[in-house]
Amino acid sequence: QVRLVESGGGTVQAGESLRLSCSASGSTMSDTAWYRQVPGSQRELVAVITDGSSPNYADSVKGRFTISRENAKKVVYQQMNSLKPEDTAVYICNAVIPGGWGSRRVYWGQGTQVTVSP
Repeated sequence: QVRLVESGGGTVQAGESLRLSCSASGSTMSDTAWYRQVPGSQRELVAVITDGSSPNYADSVKGRFTISRENAKKVVYQQMNSLKPEDTAVYICNAVIPGGWGSRRVYWGQGTQVTVSP
């Protein structure tokens, strides 16, 4: 069974930085992304990197967040700089992991809390 596990969340002051990590039980990931969600609100896409495209970011985080992966694509990271109170949310890792018979299965992590104090 594949399980995505996030780490690196915490509480920081505005202007500080955090680095999130996501691993997939040793499996190689193809399409990968970070989402975030505030209680009572819809989940929103923050950043995405795939096998066939350059990284893309939500307008609200451009210039501040960077998504990256290890060469083996077993770990995905998100560096978050100049954090703002409005960045406060649960950050959730999303990944597509190829399987047998041409399968392409989508996995979701449990999420890691990021809280930014003013």
